[in-house]
Amino acid sequence: MNSTLEMTPSQRRFGPLRLARESLTWRSAAYLLLHFPLGLVYFVGLVVLLSVSAGTLVIWVGVLGFALAMVLWRAAAILERRLVKAAFGVEIPRPYRAMPEGAKPVRKLRTMAGDPATWKDLVYLFLVFPLGIFEFVLSVGLWSASAGLIATPLTINWQQAGFLYLTIGGRQIWFDNTIATLPAIPLGIALAGATLYVVRGVGYAHGALARYLLGPNETQRLRVRTAQLQASRARGVDAAEAERRRIERDLHDGAQQQLLAVAMDLGRARAKLESDPVAAQELIQQAHAGAKDAIVELRNLARGIYPAILTDRGLDAAISAVAARGEVPVTVDVDLPTRPPAAVESIAYFIVSEALTNINKYARATHASVRVSRDQNWIVVEVSDNGVGGASASPGGGLAGLADRAAGIDGILTVNSPLGGPTVIRADLPSVW
Repeated sequence: MNSTLEMTPSQRRFGPLRLARESLTWRSAAYLLLHFPLGLVYFVGLVVLLSVSAGTLVIWVGVLGFALAMVLWRAAAILERRLVKAAFGVEIPRPYRAMPEGAKPVRKLRTMAGDPATWKDLVYLFLVFPLGIFEFVLSVGLWSASAGLIATPLTINWQQAGFLYLTIGGRQIWFDNTIATLPAIPLGIALAGATLYVVRGVGYAHGALARYLLGPNETQRLRVRTAQLQASRARGVDAAEAERRRIERDLHDGAQQQLLAVAMDLGRARAKLESDPVAAQELIQQAHAGAKDAIVELRNLARGIYPAILTDRGLDAAISAVAARGEVPVTVDVDLPTRPPAAVESIAYFIVSEALTNINKYARATHASVRVSRDQNWIVVEVSDNGVGGASASPGGGLAGLADRAAGIDGILTVNSPLGGPTVIRADLPSVW
């Protein structure tokens, strides 16, 4: 999840010029300046609706009014989550309890009223108004002061009195001409730079408050994480079961049949060894060829389970070996400062292997590339080709199986393959497992 609440050390060292070039700074500034009227609407609307509802509660009209107010403030909270994401880059998951399916409106309203997130939304919406006043006054004051200082050499002659002065410690400093006010320009620029930091700091604090009040609490986050882990484990088990069935099928249809044919040929050769030595010799040669084919089949099967080169020499050598066996030229770029854990390394290898197999079979590509790199706490695997496209992770397919493998370690696999190409398969795998 991308969030300004989780800044890296390099982000905390941003200079004023870097901040001025970032759209996040100006989005935050716009929010702090323009959000005050919306906060006023929230405050006035909630005060009126809740007051009227409380006053008419004895005649039951207030119940309907209160239900309407609750629906409206939840809608306003949903809008606020979107605005906070657009302004501060803070993505806030929906914290609400699931509504009962097929329930009547009265039961749904009861569920909403019993949800703690509904009341946290109300607290946030009431706080938005005083916060909006503070943020508006602070922003207007700082930006106005910065602009006024920078423009002082141009505006000094437009002043009604034709001069300005400051009193410091009983001493008056006069600014009565353009030259005398030139030092105000660097002072205004410095204040504008400081204002950028204030804008980002206030935006950071507002985003933190919004995520605390509008987002799920720790218990809800743990429940979501538990559900994700359960789904991930189930997909991992399904992937392992599918792999087991594939190995059984390959053994039964491949090496087992070949070894059975070898045994039958050797039995027939033994029966003819004395009566027809020439035919026995041919059967022995046939059995020998069959045994070699069975060895190749078993070797390929073992390589598909876990290649020895991956254990001995790592991901770069293993992927290069897979790329060299294909018909399509493949560019391999593996940039990992250290070897990832064995589980991550294995899944990265099989994702590349399956993707390259699909490219050779279906893509009609003339070139493919594999890139493996580290991005903070993730191992990023990208396989691309210039083929005809149209690949998808359909249920039961090979790419869906790769997605299940990735999900088994909390990874994510995405497929971008429009018709006509190009195709990009990307897997984001945790670097620590």
